[in-house]
Amino acid sequence: MAAKKKGGVVKVAMVCSESKATNYYTKINKSTTPKLELKKYCPKLRKHVVHTSREKLK
Repeated sequence: MAAKKKGGVVKVAMVCSESKATNYYTKINKSTTPKLELKKYCPKLRKHVVHTSREKLK
């Protein structure tokens, strides 16, 4: 018997706000977290910058 799918969980990409590079991927519950902003390390800039979630993955 197959397990039940999770309803509102989607895979999103974390995009750097300065360099616009996609550096991280994560899963969020869309019903409780509409937009996610985290301060993460950007390897392109070599410093910690705010990353925002983007739902459409390429």
